[in-house]
Amino acid sequence: MERNNSMNNQISGVLVVDKPVGLTSHDVVQIIRNGTNIRRAGHTGTLDPRASGVLVVLLGPAVRLSEYVSASDKRYQAVLRLGTRTDTYDAEGTVLESSPVNITEEQFKESLAKFVGEIEQVPPPYSAIKVQGRRSYDLARSGEEVELAPRKINVYNLELLEWASPEAVIDVYCSSGTYVRSLAHDVGEDLGCGAHLIGLRRTKSGRFSLRDAVPLSKLRDAFDKGNWYQYLIPAAEALSEWPAVELTSQEVDAIRHGNRIPADASIGNQARGVSEQGELVALMELVAESSEWKPKKVFFIE
Repeated sequence: MERNNSMNNQISGVLVVDKPVGLTSHDVVQIIRNGTNIRRAGHTGTLDPRASGVLVVLLGPAVRLSEYVSASDKRYQAVLRLGTRTDTYDAEGTVLESSPVNITEEQFKESLAKFVGEIEQVPPPYSAIKVQGRRSYDLARSGEEVELAPRKINVYNLELLEWASPEAVIDVYCSSGTYVRSLAHDVGEDLGCGAHLIGLRRTKSGRFSLRDAVPLSKLRDAFDKGNWYQYLIPAAEALSEWPAVELTSQEVDAIRHGNRIPADASIGNQARGVSEQGELVALMELVAESSEWKPKKVFFIE
């Protein structure tokens, strides 16, 4: 057992989970820690318990990629219900007001179009954002008025997938940090009838989609059988949108010790340094003046 734990502690990679409704993102991470015997694990973007879909979990040294993977764009399939406002902007909240819905499909599409592009969005009062050291949802639950500052986000595309008034299913392609609950609320306010979110499924996170995701039940079976490694994605693929530079053994050694190596400036300002075996060695940034790669984060361990 000690030997297996030692081997597991050397593992670095990505597990992409199709999270079921009812579990927190932290619950899923804990299940993975227990199943893999790897203590160092973390997700790259919280999914609410009521939401399902793509949850990217980094294992071992790959957790150091978190700040980059977390910042990746996201895609969701969201179900909105028009005509009802709630305090949480979703179905878990208290109903504040109900209104008749006399909205046409075309009017709904016109409203959606107003929220495409770089916009300012106010997060929901019931969110994990800290206000003077306290979580916003704690303040809201205790009856205190919560005023959160708007944040700039990017909504790249909003598409109506299904119209069955008073419900609508939309595809949301957006930057990290977007609250789909707020989006539902804001569309309802724009239409004048109110709205809240009743269903949410994340279909993509960065370069990982549902096609890459393993249902949690299937992953649990694999933990029991000891063959979960088949679902482990190499850490180098977590940032596959970054150009890859294959390093010689001499360059690997140089980068591992924090030294610079010659660069081809035409590649771009940042790149993944990978070994000849395809292992992620480092994230590197270009020093334009000297045309050299400088290591930003080193992952390779002999």
